[in-house]
Amino acid sequence: MSRQVNDQPFKLICGPCQLESRDHIYKLTEEILQITTDLKVPWILKTSFDKANRTSISSKRGVGINEGTHIFYQLKQDFPTVDIITDVHETTQVKDVSPFVDALQIPAFLSRQTDLITAACSTDKAVNIKKGQFMSPSDIRHIIHKCKQVRPDLDNLMITERGTSFGYNNLVVDMTGLQTMKEIIKEEGESVRLVIDGTHAVQKPGALDGKSGGNRSFVPNLIKAALTYGLGGVFMEVHDDPDNAPSDGPNAVHLKDLPRILQELQELDNFIKYNYE
Repeated sequence: MSRQVNDQPFKLICGPCQLESRDHIYKLTEEILQITTDLKVPWILKTSFDKANRTSISSKRGVGINEGTHIFYQLKQDFPTVDIITDVHETTQVKDVSPFVDALQIPAFLSRQTDLITAACSTDKAVNIKKGQFMSPSDIRHIIHKCKQVRPDLDNLMITERGTSFGYNNLVVDMTGLQTMKEIIKEEGESVRLVIDGTHAVQKPGALDGKSGGNRSFVPNLIKAALTYGLGGVFMEVHDDPDNAPSDGPNAVHLKDLPRILQELQELDNFIKYNYE
């Protein structure tokens, strides 16, 4: 009997927050590919050509859509086994970006944008929708219904928990919400992959006077706690120099720590899922 996606070993969505340059993304791709290959972890490269949801007008946002799609094209030529996921913020970007990537991501702040969700789900690409910081776990049912309108089988759909607003400049992960979301997924379509985003969940939005703070030391244990519910995916932003990253550095995992963290997560995930391979 085949297992549903959330009963299988987790899939990793991992990479730098924003696409900074061709040289930088090539370096990280090479290193993460080696790490995930050695550990046999299925991996999707995540990076964003434009981080539109910035606190300050002066914050860096990435290389932009024109250079970004060119770099994605080159990456697919040079790393044909690596799948790529990137954010889209407008319906027009869906059409422009989808030929160059394998998956599209709806940012949390846009998780109620019906036109954007249905446009992304109308493609043949995998789609990851971040649950908004303002949404309850049960609200994902409505996201799933929107996707069903254009993708009835819900194939290659992911929903990601990334924390809930907890007062000002703070987030909290309601672990009981993971169970609620798994129950909804079971009712609506078990092909939906539930993902935990351990790095944005420890973010402190807007806490550093015009940019977000966070504490990356909380990331491994938060993901471990979430994995005990039996999840199909882990999302982590990583960087080779997170203290100087142009965005989300305080909550990004250092690249040098990725092998150890992944190995620990694998061991727990296999235990929870009865060492399924």
